Amino acid sequence: MTKEEGKKIKALEKAIGYSFKKTSVLKRALTHKSYANELKLSAEEHNERLEFLGDAVLELAVSELLMKRYPDFSEGELSKMRAAIVNEKQLASLARKFRLGDYLYLGRGEEQTSGREKSSLLADAYEAILGGIYMDRGAKKAFQLIQRHYLDLLDKTPPHQFYQDYKTELQERCQELFRAIPRYKLAAERGPDHDKTFEVEIYIRNELMGHGFGRSKKEAEQQAAQEALQKL
Repeated sequence: MTKEEGKKIKALEKAIGYSFKKTSVLKRALTHKSYANELKLSAEEHNERLEFLGDAVLELAVSELLMKRYPDFSEGELSKMRAAIVNEKQLASLARKFRLGDYLYLGRGEEQTSGREKSSLLADAYEAILGGIYMDRGAKKAFQLIQRHYLDLLDKTPPHQFYQDYKTELQERCQELFRAIPRYKLAAERGPDHDKTFEVEIYIRNELMGHGFGRSKKEAEQQAAQEALQKL
């Protein structure tokens, strides 16, 4: 590791609030597969395996945090909340808070297609860092860090805002009212691969009931379902 890399590692450790015993673990967590492939590095030297571990660590830590914070919530409510905060959007938001994109090791292809801004890469790297912390100092340290990172989010957002699932709500309403389920249609797909916008139409009993737009198909479908619910 170069002197410049060492400085960047220290800056990131300060940002996330954790110092690694083995900084090589943090470097691996920041190394995308595209970079490893260009340098012909082994699978051990990019972050996919750490991401796999970090995903499990995060889910368990957040489950424990939610159970303690909301003792009166049912299993179903806790599951919905966990799904809403342990997802790509929220993970990428946390990663951007720590400017994680500035520290990633990317291949030329990802660099040229704005890989440092991609939510998927940022979310994966954040999970890989959590996996790295687990490997570096164990579950307790990883859980403590996750709790610090998520408490601010939980303090600022009322629980019901996390898990508004318009698609599920609309499907239940449609089955109740019409004995039918909504049909989603991808109406348009615009922009380059790294910056696409999707337009989705929703039909109920062959009648157009809403439009939705989003950076992902799921986001566009949720917006379309919300519009259809308002019409109903």
